[in-house]
Amino acid sequence: MNSSRNSLVRRTGGSRQVPEPPEPDETGFLSLTPERARVLVLVAGRPTTYALAAIIVLVLATLLTSGSNLAGTSGAIAAGWLGVHQVPLVIGKTPLGLLPLLPTALVLWLAGRECARAVEPDCTRADLGWIVGAALGGPLLITAICLAVAEDASGVVALQPPNTLAAFAWVFGLYLIAAVGGIATRNRRELFVLLRLPEWVISGVYGAGRAMLRLLGCAAALVVLSFLVHIPRVGDTYQGAGNFAGVLGLTLLSLAYLPNLVVQAVGVLVGSSAQIGVASFGVFSVVGGPIPAVPLMAAVPTGPAAGWWPVLLLIPAAVGVLGGLDLARSSTDRIDAPWATLCSAALATVGLVLLGVVAGGDLGTFGRIGLDLPIFAVVTFAWLAIPGYVGLAFARWFLVPVGTAPDGYADPYDEGDDDYYSDDNYADDYYADDEYTDHRDYFEDDYADYDGADLEVELDGELVDEQTAIDTVRAPGANTTPDIVDAEVVEADLPESGRVEGR
Repeated sequence: MNSSRNSLVRRTGGSRQVPEPPEPDETGFLSLTPERARVLVLVAGRPTTYALAAIIVLVLATLLTSGSNLAGTSGAIAAGWLGVHQVPLVIGKTPLGLLPLLPTALVLWLAGRECARAVEPDCTRADLGWIVGAALGGPLLITAICLAVAEDASGVVALQPPNTLAAFAWVFGLYLIAAVGGIATRNRRELFVLLRLPEWVISGVYGAGRAMLRLLGCAAALVVLSFLVHIPRVGDTYQGAGNFAGVLGLTLLSLAYLPNLVVQAVGVLVGSSAQIGVASFGVFSVVGGPIPAVPLMAAVPTGPAAGWWPVLLLIPAAVGVLGGLDLARSSTDRIDAPWATLCSAALATVGLVLLGVVAGGDLGTFGRIGLDLPIFAVVTFAWLAIPGYVGLAFARWFLVPVGTAPDGYADPYDEGDDDYYSDDNYADDYYADDEYTDHRDYFEDDYADYDGADLEVELDGELVDEQTAIDTVRAPGANTTPDIVDAEVVEADLPESGRVEGR
């Protein structure tokens, strides 16, 4: 290697600095581009428009097929909007707190989908706040209008104005869940970072979701099987339907209330009981009583409990064990610290109890329909926590030690974006921007002659305090720190060992 020092570049005066990547604008919460404003209008308006259109069509079809006049159409539409959002109603003197879950689930799915579409990869906290605000603003505005319409229509139709605070609380809570759920499906990592959740809580959230889906799926299969066993009783419920419109109405009503019955079946599976007024049913006993004359109610057992029904308790036990095995693979839970397992059981219990609250309510002369919530909460947590711990302990002893994963196991939470946020990729994306390409060309031109050369260079800097040709008068308080006016990039003298001089 040549031992002479070859001067590569010499510059005087100020030096150009590479600009740093701009940080997300967290201060521009009140600034919106026209494109973002259009997206937020869709988030606020599209789900409510679809819901109102469907309600109007159903109300008009019901009134026209039943031969009623259209005088109370506006009140019926307002009551339909409030009922879809689980706001308790009183028609005449009959309370109606048991409202169908299927329309509610569809509306919330639409709202969550719009929120997911509005999320961009580089969304800031301000952007997420705008999305949540838009998702809440549109439905709350329609709710206020429907409350005013219901107040005016109470003199025409037998509809008592609902509680205003309860109506806004139900709508706010439902759409907040839909907005957060929609954002989480699109940008879960950003949401978890925003909430600053620990690892065991994140694992518990995913485990709770799987446990709830498994229990609800098993309960749905149980309802379908019971309906098929008792299908001869379905014909009796259609006898009072009259014409085709009545049969279609009863069928749609049964489908709308199907999720309610599935939630009640979850209570039966875990060993609690579901009640329909004075009647109740569970795996240990069945108490007879009047039930609504709806085709779906054919799935409700009316006779004494069979001796093999307690075998159904193996289903929640199996769900708990599977949850423990999953958390052993996806979390750092240990036998002496099963925090993710307990968190998963607790969150799943809370979610199912909330579903039990929404799926139940008062229904006229039948009384209250729903689950025994205190017992349901205790037994659900026990079935998910204790067998879950057994599954975790088994996996830690025999299958998956802490810090390892079985061959072929893929992390279900990995979204494949980790490499994107690495330093190299971030630098590539940043310097690919047109705004910051000038400095790259600046240096590439200087070193074009040395392209492909195997050189190692060191930067010698010298602070020179020289008198300039014209002495500049400095103002008091001005920066008097001398500038680096001379810099030299030279080739280092490298011995054969590859070490740099001075080291």
